Amino acid sequence: MEQLPKMSAADLKDVVKDGKTMLFFSATWCPDCAFIKPAMPDIEAEYPDFKFIAVDRDENIDLAVELNVFGIPSFIAYANGDEIGRLVNKDRKTKAEVEEFINSLATNAD
Repeated sequence: MEQLPKMSAADLKDVVKDGKTMLFFSATWCPDCAFIKPAMPDIEAEYPDFKFIAVDRDENIDLAVELNVFGIPSFIAYANGDEIGRLVNKDRKTKAEVEEFINSLATNAD
């Protein structure tokens, strides 16, 4: 998974402008992030139409604040630069919950 460098929300617009992008906000100290990380390669493989990008919440704290990401692990989906959905809260997420979220986007993203 590609790692997002430190950037602002304005800079992020360029990253998410083409196709479908899924931002995965996490931090090294977060136990719930560590819980979902082993499932991420499988999730990425199941949804090849999305480009998955890891966002270190601590490195990108200003971006997280600008995007109202106050809990991790969290996911924000974009299609051609527009936000199409978010799974943003402080709860632990299972592989099935993340898949359900991404599947719910299909009607919005095509």
